[in-house]
Amino acid sequence: MVTVAVVNQKGGVGKTTVVLGLASAASARGTEVLVVDLDPQGNATTGLGLFDPGPGVDAVLDEERPGGLSTVVESGGWPSDIGPTPRIAASSPGLSIREPQLATDPLGAQDRLAIAMRPPLQAAPDVGPPGRSGADEDDRLVLIDCPPSLGLLTVNALFAADVALVVTEPGAWAVDGVGRMLQTIERIRIRRPNGRPEVVGIAVNRLGRTRDGRYWDEALREAYPGQCLPPVHLRAAVSEAAAQSMPIHALRRPGAAEAAAEFDVLLDRLAPLTKSDDRMYDESGFEPDVGSDSGGGDGSPLGDDVMGRSA
Repeated sequence: MVTVAVVNQKGGVGKTTVVLGLASAASARGTEVLVVDLDPQGNATTGLGLFDPGPGVDAVLDEERPGGLSTVVESGGWPSDIGPTPRIAASSPGLSIREPQLATDPLGAQDRLAIAMRPPLQAAPDVGPPGRSGADEDDRLVLIDCPPSLGLLTVNALFAADVALVVTEPGAWAVDGVGRMLQTIERIRIRRPNGRPEVVGIAVNRLGRTRDGRYWDEALREAYPGQCLPPVHLRAAVSEAAAQSMPIHALRRPGAAEAAAEFDVLLDRLAPLTKSDDRMYDESGFEPDVGSDSGGGDGSPLGDDVMGRSA
C-alpha cells in the first residue's frame, strides 16, 4: 500500500481533479482506493458521490486516536461497473475550525492523521463490509486531498504520507509556488525518522494548447528537470465528470477517453511504489514511524485498519 499526499498551497490548481482522476484510474484497474478529504471545501467528497457523509475525518483529528480512521471510512457513490468503488474519509464543515484547535496542542498535533491511520495495539480484526474480501497490500492506494494552504491539515497529510505529489498549473508564479511547497516537504522529511515523504513528481494540470501554456510548462520543466510528470491537459470532460460526481473513465463524451488515458499515465508513476513498499520495509529492518520525532509507526504500511478491513 502507498499513501500519497496531493499538495500545493495555492488554490485553484486542480488538486481535487487529480485525486479524482487517479482514483478513477486505479478503480478501472481493479485497485482498492481510499480517499482522505482534508480540504474543508469537501469537493473530493461530493466528487466521489457522497453528499450526506457521516462524522468524517474531522472526528479523528480532535484527539489522538490510533486506528480511528477506519471508523469514519464510507463507501463512495461512484458506479461499480468500472471497478471497485473508492471509499472515502469524508470532509466536513468542522475541518474549517479544526486547524486553529490543532495549533493549541502543547505536544504538537502534526501527526494526528498518521496516528489515526495506525492500527490500535489491541484492535480486533476488522472483517470489513459484507461481500468484499480483503485485498493484498500491493493493491491498495490511499490518496489524501489537501487544502490549499501550508497549515496543520496539510502538515498532517505530509506526516502520514509515503510520497507527495505536487500539483500545479502552467501559469505565472507557478515556479515559485512549487519551490515553496518542495521546501515545506523537505522540512518535514528531516523531521521523520524514515525520511518521508519522497516527492514522486510534479503534476502539471490544466495545460492548455496555447502559447502561454507551453511557455509556463517549459518554465516549470526547466526549473525542475526530471521532476515534472506528463501533463494533464485542459478538457471540458474532466470538469463535467467532477460536476456529475462520476469517474472520468465512465464518462462518455468527446475528450473523456483522452483525459482518462492521461490519468492512467500519472497512476503508472505511482504503481511501482505500491509494489515495492512492503519489500523496502522488509529489507531495511526498521519499523515505520508515526510521523513524529518521538518514534512509532509511519502512516504508510497500515493497510488493514486504514482501509477499514483486514487483509
